[in-house]
Amino acid sequence: MNELQRENINRVNRRQLFGTAASGIGAAALSTLLQSESSGATSKTDAKENGLPDLPHFAPRAKRVIVFWQGGGPSHIDLFDDKPMLRKMVGKNVPDSIRGKTRLSTMSSGYAKWPCVPTIKPHRNYGKCGMKLSEMLPNVGSIADDICLVRSMNTEAVNHAPGVTFFMTGSQVPGRPSMGAWLSYGLGRETDDLPTFVVMTSSDKGKTCGQLFFDYYWGAGFLPSRFQGVRFRNTGDVVPYLANPPGVSKAARRALLDDIAALNRAHLADYGDPEIDTRIAQYEMAFKMQSSVPDLVDFSKESKTTLERYGPNALVKGTYANNCLIARRLLERGVRFVQLMHSGWDQHRNLYTQLAEQCFDTEGPSAAVVKDLKERGMLDDTLVVWGGEFGRTPFGQGPSHKPNGRDHFGKAYSWWLAGGGVKPGTVYGATDDFGWNITENPVHVHDMQATLLKLCGINHERLTYRYQGRQYRLTDVHGKIVKGILA
Repeated sequence: MNELQRENINRVNRRQLFGTAASGIGAAALSTLLQSESSGATSKTDAKENGLPDLPHFAPRAKRVIVFWQGGGPSHIDLFDDKPMLRKMVGKNVPDSIRGKTRLSTMSSGYAKWPCVPTIKPHRNYGKCGMKLSEMLPNVGSIADDICLVRSMNTEAVNHAPGVTFFMTGSQVPGRPSMGAWLSYGLGRETDDLPTFVVMTSSDKGKTCGQLFFDYYWGAGFLPSRFQGVRFRNTGDVVPYLANPPGVSKAARRALLDDIAALNRAHLADYGDPEIDTRIAQYEMAFKMQSSVPDLVDFSKESKTTLERYGPNALVKGTYANNCLIARRLLERGVRFVQLMHSGWDQHRNLYTQLAEQCFDTEGPSAAVVKDLKERGMLDDTLVVWGGEFGRTPFGQGPSHKPNGRDHFGKAYSWWLAGGGVKPGTVYGATDDFGWNITENPVHVHDMQATLLKLCGINHERLTYRYQGRQYRLTDVHGKIVKGILA
């Protein structure tokens, strides 16, 4: 229980208590005031916009983060981790000695046959470092000397929503704060005109994946809700209701907001409900975004060369390419955490057609952001993360005589990172001849979370929040720094 809550408990007299409780508002206020553990407040700085006083714990390598989330599970076998053994054994079962007792999804765990399926397109070496990638990733290949490819990611999750939730919040069960919310809470904001944490979503044209993006992927959990991500829409206005109604001037809107803020502050003083503080902050941010958002999505000053770099869909609203362009502009304007979420990587029955289309739509814009940041001198202090919730099985899914897809696979998969203190032009970790078991330097989801926080200047064991009787953190009770990927 913080000082404000104690003070307000003492201030609420018997008449006020029963008077407000009759309408139901008092009951909610009383619950907030008396439940010291569920309130989670651990510091008087909870209401500040500039982060906690003891953060960062050490000098950060990254001032901002962008996560390119590839929903559905990109195939590490086909894109990042070529295995000649699968070509030698095409159609034959993955050996029992390799499979062991690996947990698989219910779609394939009962299979009687496990036919090896090699990469569907050739791989070749890219960059001076000679990084081996699929020919479906020519643009990512063009930045090979700037990225660190991690081939030893692993997770316990075997289904989409738990897998996404696991990385974003540190738990497979919804309800905890997302990574962007933790960073917003701990480090505060660097811009007054835009949200600290912005989310944008997109999907492949055919909507083949069918996976939903849930609000808790960017939620604040038990942190005050002002730390949750602000989702920009992919249809219509990026942010709705920013324009003033006809006949309402900017000065009139300002005066109205000032009066509402005064009422809210009075209410906050009476009840100490942190959500009232959130409401004040949201109204104020909305007013500022009336000017900042139109400028954000005005691409008239972007050069032809830049737009071409992002591909033919750069100016098509709602596409991954357009979101990447907006994301780079957000980072330039001081937004701390940008989360792009794109679905369509769930190739259970359409591996030979859809995977190439996904790569065409996404790998160019992803690489374009890295190139743009580098040209603008921002890559060194911007952490770029590209990955999904898991990989895909080395064996084929579908008819055993002619497989046409791959199932979910969390035992081993690949991500890439760039900038922000990451060691460029390197490959970290390795898997066996079938891409099934990790043979060198495993990186668990919690290890990756701990490392990303480290690059942002945060000791993952010290950024905590008390809730329901215990101290919570993004990495739960796990996680170790992956020193091998640090520059």
